[in-house]
Amino acid sequence: MFKNDKFSSTPKPVKILFFAMVFIGFASLASFVVMLLWNAILPNVTGVKTVNFWQAAGLLLLSKILFGGFGGGKRGSWKNTKRSHRKNKWMNMSQEERQAAREKWKEYCKQKGFDKKGE
Repeated sequence: MFKNDKFSSTPKPVKILFFAMVFIGFASLASFVVMLLWNAILPNVTGVKTVNFWQAAGLLLLSKILFGGFGGGKRGSWKNTKRSHRKNKWMNMSQEERQAAREKWKEYCKQKGFDKKGE
């Protein structure tokens, strides 16, 4: 950031502790919200038992593992990075290189059995 910024002169362990505390705070708040919503809605609607704070935190972690939520989107995902690399490579090719790549791709598709029927 800026050289005169107060936070830039803070020692690294203090920064790590600060961000750890912020993370724990957000995780605790999210777990508490999950617990409140679960206990307010699901027992009356579906007849399931209520959950405590740690069970709600476990449900939140499980949903993160299974569904990959909590924002962030796919900005830095490996798939998008690879797609962007291919697009940049394609845009920097000459017409001859593009034609050669098309022919190579057609040959690959024929070998794998993906070629169009009737050709």
